[in-house]
Amino acid sequence: MSRTTIRTLYDKYERGEPLTMLTAYDAPIARQVDAGGVDLILVGDSAGHNHMGYDDTLPVTMEDLLARTASVVRATEEAMIVGDLPFLSYGTDLASSVENAGRFLKEAGADAVKLETAPGGDTTIEIVDRCTELGIPIQGHIGLTPQRMNELGGPVIQGREGAESSFGDELVDTAQRLEAAGIFSLVLEGVTEPVAKRISEAVDVPTIGIGAGRYVDGQVLVTNDVLGLGAEGYKLSKQYADLDSIVRGAVEEYVEEVETGAFPTAENTYEPIDEE
Repeated sequence: MSRTTIRTLYDKYERGEPLTMLTAYDAPIARQVDAGGVDLILVGDSAGHNHMGYDDTLPVTMEDLLARTASVVRATEEAMIVGDLPFLSYGTDLASSVENAGRFLKEAGADAVKLETAPGGDTTIEIVDRCTELGIPIQGHIGLTPQRMNELGGPVIQGREGAESSFGDELVDTAQRLEAAGIFSLVLEGVTEPVAKRISEAVDVPTIGIGAGRYVDGQVLVTNDVLGLGAEGYKLSKQYADLDSIVRGAVEEYVEEVETGAFPTAENTYEPIDEE
């Protein structure tokens, strides 16, 4: 099987089939996520708190995500791989922003890049326009943008003012400008369902929601939350497994067997000594 492409995504989108997207930050999980059949894998800066032990996404560097993206690419065969531009790797100037976006394709082997855009977002819209002109596919991201948590004052759900509010207008306008700049899809995070529906109806690119309700063209979740692996109980998510318990149980059993001498046995040993 060949990798999912933008054309593949648009074929599904035009048929009205929902798109599926999950995160992955390492080869073993990426291999299973890919085998499970998702359309896209995001190597997100959410690795900061889901994989690297930080409190948020802000400390994550280009080098952190390039290495993780490359490992995900090596472990997968079918899903489109999207690298996530981390905080301050873009926006300070156009040249370095475009260069950093290109590094995900050139060095890590990603198929596309995602970046966050604030409402209005002139700076990032210009970056999107230049990247797509140069052949770097860009996935947009609006609504609750984690890299701006300090400015937002925390994980505040976006659009509570109403779908037809001035803020709703601004989100729609930003989405349309990103579309004009060339994005191939748009992540809507932490947005009320009426606002997400209005945005989805206002653009002709697939919208992929996380905490954006039902009236979008696809869904994305953090794989740790889906698997119950060091996850938190977010309203926007759903836990499909409890790997915390499975992993902890396996470790406890291993510790007990080592301490009691039940492991290793002769079957786990090279050229075991015959016991009389």
